[in-house]
Amino acid sequence: MREFTGVRPRLKWHIVGRSSHAGAVSNTHEPPDTPAELAKALEDTGYLADDGLATAAFLALRMNRPLFCEGEPGTGKTALAQALAEVLGAELIRLQCHEGIDASQALYDWDFPRQLLHLRALEAAAGASAERLDADAVEASLYDRRFLIARPVLRALQTAPSVLLVDEVDRADDEFEAFLLEVLTEHAVTIPEVGEVRAQTPPLVVLTSNRTREVHDALKRRCLYLWLDHPDVTREIAILRSRLPGLPERLAGQVAAAVRRMRQLELLKPPGVAESLDWAQALQLLGARELDMDSAAASLGAVLKYREDADRVRDQLDAVLV
Repeated sequence: MREFTGVRPRLKWHIVGRSSHAGAVSNTHEPPDTPAELAKALEDTGYLADDGLATAAFLALRMNRPLFCEGEPGTGKTALAQALAEVLGAELIRLQCHEGIDASQALYDWDFPRQLLHLRALEAAAGASAERLDADAVEASLYDRRFLIARPVLRALQTAPSVLLVDEVDRADDEFEAFLLEVLTEHAVTIPEVGEVRAQTPPLVVLTSNRTREVHDALKRRCLYLWLDHPDVTREIAILRSRLPGLPERLAGQVAAAVRRMRQLELLKPPGVAESLDWAQALQLLGARELDMDSAAASLGAVLKYREDADRVRDQLDAVLV
C-alpha cells in the first residue's frame, strides 16, 4: 500500500472554457424589467437606490457582467449586494478579501481530518479481513467529493441562483486579482481529483473596493463600474426613516445634517450610513426627540469610532449641530 504521509496536498486549479450560459441570472424571483422596477424592488428591501445605481445594477443583471462598486467605506456597497440577493431570491455568498488571500481560500480545500479518519477506517477493515489494500483505489476514495470543502467562489459556481460578493478586493494582491479575472470570465474551474465544475447559471458578482489602492484595469474592464458616494441629506433622511420607522422626522433630519457636517471635517473615519443608523437608533433608545448638545455628546460613540475623531467633533459640537 502507498504510504499516506499526512501532508495536505498542494491545491491546484485550472480555468476551463467560457460558459455558454448568457443573460440574466436565473433565480426564484423574476428579475425586474427596467431600472425603475429594480429601484422599487430594492426600496422594498430597505435599500434606496438612485437612478444611476439602479441602472448599473440592472445592466449587470441583463448583461451578466460583474458589478464593481467603489467608494468610501460606509456608502452602501456591501448592502447593495445583500439587497440584490433579496430581490432575486438568491443565496448571498460572501468572499471577504484580506492581505495574503490566495486561490485556496476562495475555491476549495480538502477535509484533511475526515480523510485521515477514512484512511484509518480502511486500514482497520483491511487488517480485520487480512486483505491487501489497493493503493490507487484508496487514494481515489480519499479525494471523493464528500471530502471536498467548497470555499465561496466554488460554492457560487455550484449554487443557482446566487450572488457572489467579493468584498474589499482592494485589500488583496495582484496575483489574486488575476485569479479572480479568469474565474469571473470563464465561470468554471477544474479540480484535478474531481473534474470540471461549471456554473449552469453564472452567479451575479458584486465586487467592492474602498480604494485603499488602485485595482488593475484588466479586472475593471471585465466589470461594469459604479462609484458610490455618501448620500445627500434628503436621501439620508429617507434611509433613516425607512430603516427606523419610528424615528421622528425632525430627529432624522438633525442626524442626517450633523453627519453630513462631520464628513466635511478631517476625520480618521468619517461616518457612513451604517453609523448614521446606529446613531439615530441610539438616540431613540435614549428617548431623545431632537438632537441637542447633551444627547449628542452622550451618544457620539455610536457614530464615531476613533478617540481623535470624537475629540475633534466634541470641540466643534456647536457647529456640527447648527
